[in-house]
Amino acid sequence: MRELESSLQRFGEFLLKARLVKEKAAPYYVRFVRQFLSVPATQDPLADRVQQFCETLERNGAQDWQVRQADQALRIYFVNFLERTDWRATDAAAVIDAGGQVDPLSALEALRSRLRLRHYSYRTECSYVDWSRRLLAYAAEQQTLTRPRITADGVRDFLTHLAVKRGVSASTQNQAMCAALFLCREVLGLTVDGLTESVQAKRGRHLPVVLTVPETAALLDALRGTARLMARLIYGGGLRVSECCELRVKDLDFEQGLVFVRSGKGDKDRSTLLAEAGRDDLRAHLIKTSALHRLDRAAGVAGVWLPHAIERKYPNAGREPGWFWVFPSETLSTDPRAGVVRRHHVSDSLVQKAVKAAATSAGIHKPVSVHTLRHSFATHLLLAGVDIRQIQEYLGHANVETTMIYTHVVKDLRSPARSPLDALLARRPT
Repeated sequence: MRELESSLQRFGEFLLKARLVKEKAAPYYVRFVRQFLSVPATQDPLADRVQQFCETLERNGAQDWQVRQADQALRIYFVNFLERTDWRATDAAAVIDAGGQVDPLSALEALRSRLRLRHYSYRTECSYVDWSRRLLAYAAEQQTLTRPRITADGVRDFLTHLAVKRGVSASTQNQAMCAALFLCREVLGLTVDGLTESVQAKRGRHLPVVLTVPETAALLDALRGTARLMARLIYGGGLRVSECCELRVKDLDFEQGLVFVRSGKGDKDRSTLLAEAGRDDLRAHLIKTSALHRLDRAAGVAGVWLPHAIERKYPNAGREPGWFWVFPSETLSTDPRAGVVRRHHVSDSLVQKAVKAAATSAGIHKPVSVHTLRHSFATHLLLAGVDIRQIQEYLGHANVETTMIYTHVVKDLRSPARSPLDALLARRPT
């Protein structure tokens, strides 16, 4: 017991000395590690034991952020503090046993490996793993088995359950279907032909919510600090919120007035507009991030995450100022894929919450989100007479039909035509 408490004390000091977490959060990280070590160890691999521990926390009512914090605490403790080398995934060959039963932990680890092999984005990986976990849990509950059997009919029942019992939207149902298809075909080796035609939900056409120019000005004026800079970039260039969060210093070209979006939706690069308004504030912000970059280098923190094989080809690129985030996080975190503690970019929740609060403060009663600024960017350009093909390039749409949706919104923002009844009555003598 004394050895354990001594180790935990050193772990707490390690967290603070390496500036891995905020000082007020360090005790909670230590508490999660203590709670994990108090559970009798099994013969399962360490990664599986940690996942089981996090699932137990979730079943016992822990919130999502607490489960993520526990997972991060254990990763830091074993990988960075103890430098354990046995943090490995379960062997993917043991996904399905001779009786056709699926081991959920092995299946999910194999799913992650296959998604990374295909270069799917981390957001897609999280989404597919989450839906696959739900599918496996649903099948286990229906069959009253810990290791369920997955069939095409079972997948169809799960998707029907989502639509009928849970009342999910068509887009959510289709996302779950794509995840289930990938799991069955790429991991379980199951034939699911005809599933797409039989259960794919039809999506209706919905016009996006768009702000008027005065509403947009009021919203931006109600924002402060980093959220204001991010919102201006998003509206000024039609960025997605994830594209704004993931901007690197080298992606801003002040001379040409361009923002370069790397590996956007569909893994495509594009350039869009960098507004003149707010450039001085953005330059001042970059001076602050440069100071944070120097502190990380002095503390020996690992370089920022790099896409694809760049980190292997250029080992020092992640430590260069140009690759640093435009909007870095205040705290360090563990890379969920590499298991390395490094500085990530800010979470999109920062600007999402700020925009919601600003809309309320500005008296805007429309359902406003950060994506509304992207919609407003496209619509306001159309109102200004910009060619739709050029707007398509700014937004990064693969098909112009996707951009054409904004032509329907423009009609509502233009000055309405005069009613013929008003014109008729105007001709009558008073």
